[in-house]
Amino acid sequence: MKQLFDFNFGTFVTPKIVKIVYILITIGLAVLYLGMVIASFTFESPMFGILVLLVIGPLVTIIYLALARMGLESLVATIRTAQNTGELVRLAGGSAPGPSSVQNPYPGTPMNPPPAPPATPYDGGQPQG
Repeated sequence: MKQLFDFNFGTFVTPKIVKIVYILITIGLAVLYLGMVIASFTFESPMFGILVLLVIGPLVTIIYLALARMGLESLVATIRTAQNTGELVRLAGGSAPGPSSVQNPYPGTPMNPPPAPPATPYDGGQPQG
């Protein structure tokens, strides 16, 4: 619980609470499904209620549940990729990216680039006179 109040974002909380979030989404969708079925039977035609009960309601619920699952899996996969990348950097002898270890924003390039070449290659950049 104290990780929720980690303002340095030193650890990832999402993998630990994703199960709870998915359970809450599933419960919420079940309640919405029941509400749709009850509301559909309040119309004059009971056929509309049966249609919502057997076709429309389950279809909508399954689609939203699948979309929620895909979104949560995408978040967890992204976080696991970040964790694995940090571990690989640590095993390679470096330090994981962070505010204290960033020295060169463009790896593979020198920190202080060489001076620019002269304006023209023949005069060394000096005015003729």
